[in-house]
Amino acid sequence: MSVPSPSRRGRYGLDAPPALFGILMGALPPLVIGSIFAGQWWGKLLLAIGVVNTISAALFVQATRWGKFKVWARELEALGLKGDEKVVDLGCGRGAVLTMAAELVPAGKVVGVDLWRSVDQSGNQESVTRANAEAEGVSDRVELVTADLRELPFPDGEFDVVLSSLAIHNIKKDREKAVREADRVCKPKGRILIVDISKGAEYAGLLREQGYAVVHRPVGWHMWFGGPWVSASVVDATKP
Repeated sequence: MSVPSPSRRGRYGLDAPPALFGILMGALPPLVIGSIFAGQWWGKLLLAIGVVNTISAALFVQATRWGKFKVWARELEALGLKGDEKVVDLGCGRGAVLTMAAELVPAGKVVGVDLWRSVDQSGNQESVTRANAEAEGVSDRVELVTADLRELPFPDGEFDVVLSSLAIHNIKKDREKAVREADRVCKPKGRILIVDISKGAEYAGLLREQGYAVVHRPVGWHMWFGGPWVSASVVDATKP
């Protein structure tokens, strides 16, 4: 199959807008006050803090607007899809990964699952995701479902590939249930591919307990959400 293009026609917003707002608030006031009092030692300190947080904000925007698309184009290509698979994207949001996967399965189907919460992604609405699927020319093979990732409305072994991008870490209670649900709906010999921040080792451990062959590795600076201290990793797991 052809490589999914990281250049998209849809509108995909920003991930975690409250987090970006917090970084900007840590940058702008120190920059302004530090510039005014640059002659004082504490003014220089504030100016330095403002510069560091400005760089963090730039890295965050880069990750959410461009970087994640480059990472996912690479990871999806590495799956080696035949083109007729049934895929589910858990926490699909506005459809960034959903539509890239759909490009690779012209004879298959991609199901996107979300609760459509704007706190996790700006403008996160089912209607926006449908519009993006139309814009990318893949709406004929996309289905959207409103559901909690901890209680998926699908039978066991329904999907050849289970994807999730920057979603499972948002679950604050019983997060392991979402990983176990991903396992439940994945076919034998199927693949689970999760790209997320901070919780990759947890997901990898849970899947290894179920007998999966798991590779867990960082994805690089393209998905630094402010800096290397908030970086993403990928869990690539093959079901026995």
